[in-house]
Amino acid sequence: MPGFEVFGEEERKAINEIFEINGGIIFAHSFDAMRKGVYRVREFEAAFAKRMDIKYAQAVSSGSTALKTALKALGIKRGDEVITTAFTFVATVEAILECGARPVIVDINETLNISPECFEDAISSKTRAVIPVHMMGVSAQMDEIMYIAKRNNLKVLEDTAQGLGGTYKGRTLGTIGDMGAFSLDAGKTIITGEGGMVITSDQDLYIRARSYHDHGHEYSSTVGRGAEAALITGFNYRMTELQGAIGIVQLGKLDMILARQRENKKKLKGAISDLPIKFRTITDESGDLGDTIVFFLDTREQAAKFVTKMAELGLGTKNLPDAIRWHFAKHWKHMFEEYNFYSDSYQIEWSKSADLLERAIALPVMVKMEDSRIFEIADKIRKIHKEL
Repeated sequence: MPGFEVFGEEERKAINEIFEINGGIIFAHSFDAMRKGVYRVREFEAAFAKRMDIKYAQAVSSGSTALKTALKALGIKRGDEVITTAFTFVATVEAILECGARPVIVDINETLNISPECFEDAISSKTRAVIPVHMMGVSAQMDEIMYIAKRNNLKVLEDTAQGLGGTYKGRTLGTIGDMGAFSLDAGKTIITGEGGMVITSDQDLYIRARSYHDHGHEYSSTVGRGAEAALITGFNYRMTELQGAIGIVQLGKLDMILARQRENKKKLKGAISDLPIKFRTITDESGDLGDTIVFFLDTREQAAKFVTKMAELGLGTKNLPDAIRWHFAKHWKHMFEEYNFYSDSYQIEWSKSADLLERAIALPVMVKMEDSRIFEIADKIRKIHKEL
């Protein structure tokens, strides 16, 4: 997720322009007479919606708040159940809990995304929605997920924090379900420092999301902001003009980022494809972001030894296993205890997920990888595997 790799002078110029044009109005709303027509967050939202080929985009302060805003727009409330995957960033489950709902966390399969079979088995009379997460640039099995969701009258919120720009059978990730949530933090495909986006084609959902992210404001066209009514109870999850300005520039680099990392992934994967390893199942090769290569070893002991050797040779990994604590529900007992939603009768080991994740090696793929670096990494991977 290399947005930070291509962050520099263009972004600096976009920020400076805000101060040069209107003296630094960085609040996204009001101050109309002073800002001289500069509304960078609005411009970013419009550009993002166009790039995603969807009607509405609402900028927010983070990917985490994007998830919560979307869940609130979908009407998720106390007593509801929301199904999601055991392998995701902790924010997915935090957002469900913040809405007062109960997360039902199910196993992944060889795609490292939610298992459609496990999703279907977990549906109860209290289930209201499912959050498939497109982890590490690869789409979940959206045909199966949408079929199950529609058959059971469930809402679908795509967590696309790690899938911005990816596609599934020609459809942009985040646009397949009822809503999509994106992260724009410093480690994502494009970045605004901190930031997020909520997208949908449903006008009612958009209006609710827009209102919720801004203390419930109705966004009236006839009265001033201070005289507006509140549509719903909300919170402050607004994006600033500084982030909006950066986002516009970064979005313009998205196609270049995707093209380069896909090409680099192809080279690196090809250079190690003859090894006796099993690569992660990719649901749609043409739509993969190309920012990660994941393969499985036979045992978790082999994987642990492999990662140790990688570190010794100066090679890094991505989430697996370096940040697994923040990406696997097995490690989130603190949340379950704090929110008191796990009873003794509802203890799940997520053994299938554990087996896959603990045998997985994730290699990051960057935009600025010279061929010499790609083949150096490949040679080191081959050397480590030979010594197992």
